[in-house]
Amino acid sequence: MNPEDQATRPDVPADALRIESMDLDAQGIAHRADGKVVFVDGALPGEWVSAQVHRKKNNWEAATLTAVHRASSLRVAPRCPHFGLHAGACGGCKMQHLDASAQVAIKQRALEDQLWHLGKVRPELILRPIEGPAWGYRWRARLSVRHVLKKSEVLIGFHERKSRYVADMRECHVLPPAVSALLLPLRALIAGMDARDTCPQIELACGDEVIALVLRHLQPLSAGDQHKLRTFAAEHGVQWWLQPKGPDTAHLLDPEGAAPLAYALSEFGVGLPFRPTDFTQVNPHINRVLVARALRLLQVQRGERVIDWFCGLGNFSLPLATQAGQVLGVEGSAALVARARQNLQANQAAARDGQRFAPTEFVVRDLFEMSPEQLVRDGTADRWLVDPPREGAFALAKALAAIHQARTGAEGAEPLPAGAAGWQPPRRIVYVSCNPATLARDAGLLVHQAGYRCSAAGVVNMFPHTAHVESMAVFDRVDAVNDGGTAKLA
Repeated sequence: MNPEDQATRPDVPADALRIESMDLDAQGIAHRADGKVVFVDGALPGEWVSAQVHRKKNNWEAATLTAVHRASSLRVAPRCPHFGLHAGACGGCKMQHLDASAQVAIKQRALEDQLWHLGKVRPELILRPIEGPAWGYRWRARLSVRHVLKKSEVLIGFHERKSRYVADMRECHVLPPAVSALLLPLRALIAGMDARDTCPQIELACGDEVIALVLRHLQPLSAGDQHKLRTFAAEHGVQWWLQPKGPDTAHLLDPEGAAPLAYALSEFGVGLPFRPTDFTQVNPHINRVLVARALRLLQVQRGERVIDWFCGLGNFSLPLATQAGQVLGVEGSAALVARARQNLQANQAAARDGQRFAPTEFVVRDLFEMSPEQLVRDGTADRWLVDPPREGAFALAKALAAIHQARTGAEGAEPLPAGAAGWQPPRRIVYVSCNPATLARDAGLLVHQAGYRCSAAGVVNMFPHTAHVESMAVFDRVDAVNDGGTAKLA
């Protein structure tokens, strides 16, 4: 502690730490007098705290908050009784003690830091954050199930903080209220089943009208257990799916007359049915805004061709098909491509008067093995939408950079692939990311080797109260005619 600071704060112990910032794991960061970094769980920027060190290395220490001597004005009381640093605390959230707007600001700073430190990229414009409800937003969740013999009860929920044990959750405020209210009834249900020791997981998937619960069971369920599930479904208005093995084996307990699991993107007049084990966004409120902004930033014209990389079940592709001249959706999962094709056909059949869907094709391809040759074979597109998993889109960005390097005669560049003479890179790319580190890596390739500039970037608070950072970035080809520019990106 600085002696002058200590002199003006007699109530602060001499060995207290001043928290300077927060990292991506929601740990407060402080420095000792000798420069050693201390990561403090539970501490917030601007606070003076005491902490118990539980791990030491040469250059850093990890500690847990024990006392707050001067609290941050942004510290708030956590809503959930299971959140905190106490033994058995739930590990599902990390930031409930921090004001929701401050969480967004910290995530924005984390995004900018990653872009610069990892990719040496600075966006020309910082987009306004996309925010939504801070509570009841989590329509997708994987809940662990554990029959604890010593306690003679079943636990259902997220894992404890920094532990493989299941938290003793009786309520959860990031789940929809109707689902939170099911936690204790679900515990009683599983406890009364013959299969209480062979059901390790319940996966939640909510649609606009349906709450689906996928029960993972390691052994066949008895007739009595199936009867209990049906009784529970009728009483609580849920839909049971059973999953005996991998995700592809999930099936409805009672398929006859079951309501479809689906969500709508009403702004574009499209609906997307899905299976509960399909990938869909966790937060439907944010997803609607995310899709709308991505398409607004992409600025697609009627005559243009668009490629939607990592297209999934068509979350962006189908809205794009209402605006573009032609759409290609590319995805690594054959099951999701099949779902995307079904969704396209269903939306075409249900199209409103005057609604038009551009010619749209979906193909299966391993996008982690993308090559310049394959990029050329997929044809020229005016614009790209890229929405990869946490691993990012490195192979795609690398293939794009390789073609640019070959055309500019860069030292060590590979020859242009066959047929590349008439191929053109997209004028604009909108990249939706769930991992700022891989976005920064790919942004560095696009900006420094592929001939693009980062026109804009901003965070998307898909997961309030967690350290998860979702974001969106816009890349414009440097040599392209300015057909929108940053003036229209705000």
